[in-house]
Amino acid sequence: MAAQLEHRDADASAASTTAMVSMRAVNKHFGALHVLRDIDLDVAPREVVVVVGPSGSGKSTLCRTINRLEPIDSGEIRVDGERLPVEGPGLANLRAEVGMVFQSFNLFADRTILDNLTLAPTKVRKVKRAAAEAEALSLLDRVGIADKAGHFPAQLSGGQQQRAAIARALAMHPKVMLFDEPTSALDPEMINEVLDVMVDLAREGMTMIVVTHEMGFARRAADRVVFMDQGRIVEQNTPAAFFDAPQTDRARSFLASVLTH
Repeated sequence: MAAQLEHRDADASAASTTAMVSMRAVNKHFGALHVLRDIDLDVAPREVVVVVGPSGSGKSTLCRTINRLEPIDSGEIRVDGERLPVEGPGLANLRAEVGMVFQSFNLFADRTILDNLTLAPTKVRKVKRAAAEAEALSLLDRVGIADKAGHFPAQLSGGQQQRAAIARALAMHPKVMLFDEPTSALDPEMINEVLDVMVDLAREGMTMIVVTHEMGFARRAADRVVFMDQGRIVEQNTPAAFFDAPQTDRARSFLASVLTH
């Protein structure tokens, strides 16, 4: 893995007049369980925000509300200044702008990797098949699996499948990429090959929100680390400040647990 990634100019990001993702007073319940509590969060264009915290803290739910895979009970979410639609064509258009990479890959098992990458651009973006295939092959080369274009997902390792999933999301030219624990289903030796692709995306300026347990990735690739506990954002800071001088007892306790194992 490369040395720590040089962070982009934070002042330039902060100067942006329109957050790429904005959450205001967002609340979400699952029955009696209050999983998101008054969430306020802005993510600037080109910023990489890594969300960490204990299991059950609301990290994945936060991520999934941004493209409305989970509806919210109250509050407001905007992507590139536009309020999140409730349903209909507006929601479909929004999801085309927000790439999502899941823990479990979610590739179509009965389609080749090339077909997985070209399906949405041809059906949703109305890209010509030849152009979609050319870009898909370029993206597969970018993530290091160009030789797997004609294979089916089951013929790939977990790490290769996740890299294909990232390429599939990129094929839609998203404004922001969401990663929901993208390495948690992988064998240890496959984790780095996926994180390397994500680090490259961060270097290239992709706006990213990453839910992960990979503290090394957070140190190296994040512009900002957001720490959640019991449905709340407890603190947020630069990686150096968060890991070296956490501001709350809860964050200190969390880091003492995860960094000693």
